Amino acid sequence: MINKRLLVKALLSHNDENSFYDKKLKLNLASKAEKAKFLKHICALSNANPNNNSFIAIGIEDQSNSIVGVDFFDDSKIQNLINAYLKNPPLVLYENIPFPHLPQGKVVGLVTIRPMEKITSFLKNISKYPQGMVFTREGSTSKPHVFDQPPKDNNSQKVATIERHAKNNIRLTLEGVIDFREQHQGELSADYRVFKETFVVCWAGLKKTVNDKTYYSRVDIELINEQVKLFYSHCDEVDIVATDNAFILTEYIRLDLNQQPKYYPLEEVKISFADNGSYSIHSRLLFSPPEMDKGTLHHLYNAAKALLQKMALQHPLTPAEKRDLSNLCPLLMLSVLHGIQGALEQMDLAKPLLKQYSTAAYQSYKDAQRVLRKVKYN
Repeated sequence: MINKRLLVKALLSHNDENSFYDKKLKLNLASKAEKAKFLKHICALSNANPNNNSFIAIGIEDQSNSIVGVDFFDDSKIQNLINAYLKNPPLVLYENIPFPHLPQGKVVGLVTIRPMEKITSFLKNISKYPQGMVFTREGSTSKPHVFDQPPKDNNSQKVATIERHAKNNIRLTLEGVIDFREQHQGELSADYRVFKETFVVCWAGLKKTVNDKTYYSRVDIELINEQVKLFYSHCDEVDIVATDNAFILTEYIRLDLNQQPKYYPLEEVKISFADNGSYSIHSRLLFSPPEMDKGTLHHLYNAAKALLQKMALQHPLTPAEKRDLSNLCPLLMLSVLHGIQGALEQMDLAKPLLKQYSTAAYQSYKDAQRVLRKVKYN
C-alpha cells in the first residue's frame, strides 16, 4: 500500500509542475467555467500518461510550494462529472490527506488519474471547450493537441519510482496510530480496529448513548495505512459499526423545524476489506427531505430573506435574529429541495455574508451546500 502523505511529499519534491503532476491552491467546481478548466487538466494528464498514474495536489501554494491545505471534501462526485463530459474517461480518485501541521479539518486533496490507454477528449461542449477537443500535457502546461497515434510512454518509470518510495511500512503505521490517538486526547473518545490483519482504521469523536445506541459527533476517521482521512465533521451525528469485514458509517444531520430539533439519516458509507489486501468504499444516500406545509415553508423562507437583507445592509441583529442564523442555511436548503423559486440565489447571497459574520455561521452554509450536492449527484 502507498502512504499518500509520503506520495504528496515526493510529488512536491519535484517543486515544479510537470507532465504527470499538477498542483492547485484550491478546487472550485461551482461554475461551468471552473468545471471545464478542471476537465481540461484531467484530459491533458490522462493523455500524457497512458501507462502510469498522474496526479493533482490541491491545497499547495504555487510560488512557495508550501502545504496550506483545503477543506475536507468527501462529496465531490468527481467521477460523475468526468464521465458526463469526457470521451474515454479515466478513472479518477479524490482523497483527503491529513498533515500534522495543518489546522483541524484542513487536508491536502490528492486527485489520482488512473492510466487510460485510449485518447481522452471532450464528449460534449462545456464553457469554451467544444466537443471533440483534445488536450495533452507539455511540461507544466495543458495544451490543445491533435493525436495521429496514441502518445508515447514518457513517465511510467519516474512515477513507479515515486510510488515505490512512498510505500507504507509497519513503523509508519504504528506511528500513524500513535499520532492519531495523541491528536485526539482529552474529551474525545479515540479507538482503532484492525481488519484482515492488514488495514488499520482509527476514529475519534464525542461519544454519547441514546436508548442503548452509541453515537458520535465531532468525528474524525482515518485509514492509517494510506494516511487518508475518510471522514471529518465538526457537528454531524454519526453511527459507527465495525464488523470482521467492514467499517460502516451512517451520518445524520440535525434540522430544527418549528423549534423541534430532529435528526435525519443523510448517508451510509461502507468500507469493505477483502482477504487479498484490497478494499472498496461504497456510499448510499439516505436523505429524504421532510415534508412541510407549503404555506409555513414560504413564511419561514421570507423571514430568512429578510434576515439576509438586513445583514447585507449591515444593520445590527437582535439576539433572536442571531440565534436564527444557525437555522438559516438549513431552512434555505429545504426551500431549494422543495422547489421554492429564488431559494438557490439566496444561498449564493448568504455565502459572503455568513463568511464575514462568524465561523459557525459559515460552517452551516458549507454543511447545507454539501447536502445539496449529495442530493443532486445521487
